[in-house]
Amino acid sequence: MDFFELKEALGAGLLSFPVTHFDAQGRFNAGSYQQHVEWLSRYEATALFAAGGTGEFFSLAPDEIADVVRAAKEAAGGRTAIVSGCGYGTEVAVSIARSVEKAGAEGILLLPHYLIDAPQDGLYHHIRKVCQSIGIGVMVYNRDNSIIQPDTLKRLCDECPNLIGFKDGSGDIGLVRQITSTMGDRLTYLGGMPTAELFAEAYLGAGFTTYSSAVFNFVPGLAVEFYKALRGGNRARCEEILKDFFYPFMAIRDRAKGYAVSAIKAGVRLQGFDAGPVRAPLSDLTPVEEEMLAALIAPYKR
Repeated sequence: MDFFELKEALGAGLLSFPVTHFDAQGRFNAGSYQQHVEWLSRYEATALFAAGGTGEFFSLAPDEIADVVRAAKEAAGGRTAIVSGCGYGTEVAVSIARSVEKAGAEGILLLPHYLIDAPQDGLYHHIRKVCQSIGIGVMVYNRDNSIIQPDTLKRLCDECPNLIGFKDGSGDIGLVRQITSTMGDRLTYLGGMPTAELFAEAYLGAGFTTYSSAVFNFVPGLAVEFYKALRGGNRARCEEILKDFFYPFMAIRDRAKGYAVSAIKAGVRLQGFDAGPVRAPLSDLTPVEEEMLAALIAPYKR
């Protein structure tokens, strides 16, 4: 799949961001991870993002990321495009990008660089160097200390044909609407707020056709149903699912920092997969909180 085909696939449906499974010693558990990916592949998702934010990219050693990509590629069996997380400083990001390209990824999601704020010219050179170091597709993640302005993004699109996607986690609808208006169909636009379904209607109005669904990890059928209701204009069903599931889930997620990932991994464990704990600096849900989540997902047990 070339990066033009990947661009089309990204905009065609829901996106899967599986958690990364660890064993009791905290090592990558490829067997359990592949069982989980195989289960998810039975549902409608047009691309799988291995070692992304929900997959604890920030807790993985750079040489582990390619291992996760290879495991995802094998489990997906060519049915789904594989996109890898990528990030940190420019030289590290280039190294990761090249390693996951060799591992078979069709694209990368370039997460914000490490630690410091940067001027637009610095972001331009950072993203440009990563794009030009590989021959696969690149999506940039607009959030935190990497907020890309429309003119910077346009410069990058003019010089980097493999820059195919823009994912937003800033929540700045004014900015992203300006970007979709400026760039038009040059890019595919992905919603990337935590628990993206809570913001999906607003992002759809801003020109974003899809989003990363973290809950697809453990309630894939419900995640697909919500996406179809959203795209089909069935507002009543969207409201029903939001009230019955997403707002109660948000209440659990908001009980502690980092639970946007920890609660997802708990949900995967509750569905019977040996996903293991989250790595530090995150913390797992308490037993009481896990019971709350178990009650919420009881109607959706596999």
